[in-house]
Amino acid sequence: MFLLKGPVTLKPRISRLFSSLPTLTLFTKDPCPLCDEAKEQLQPLRHRFVLQQVDISLPQHAVWRQRYALDIPVFHLNGRFVMKHGVDLQLLDSLLRDEQGTGGQEDT
Repeated sequence: MFLLKGPVTLKPRISRLFSSLPTLTLFTKDPCPLCDEAKEQLQPLRHRFVLQQVDISLPQHAVWRQRYALDIPVFHLNGRFVMKHGVDLQLLDSLLRDEQGTGGQEDT
């Protein structure tokens, strides 16, 4: 799991490993009990994506705070909004299957 607090550069070996998996971004803050619960609910599918966390309370994420302050947890899959307020495992499973078929390409 990653919690983005600034620019992050992955070592090439790690980057190659993660590049084959889609990225599920969780927009969160600390504390966020609903976000903690959502992360636990993700466990059955955890091997199928890289989880990236964005702390919307940090100044560099002010745009996300304005957009999602009252909606966290919010999830994007490869840069696209997929769900908010909680986890829908059936939806996420279906989207991850679709990503496997398309090679996980971003639309951003």
